Amino acid sequence: MTDALKKLIEATRTLDQSAREREQQRRSFAYGNTKFENDRITREMIDRQAELLDQSAKH
Repeated sequence: MTDALKKLIEATRTLDQSAREREQQRRSFAYGNTKFENDRITREMIDRQAELLDQSAKH
């Protein structure tokens, strides 16, 4: 690991993410993992399912 990468990783350890940033990270993680398994997955599909989950959690 390069020194520059180590510094970036250390800097992120104290970074506070907003709720919006955490949600974007969660969706990106879901997309990356599902796209790996199924080439037909799109970001739009992930966003649509995330919205449905959010709506059902509010009820």
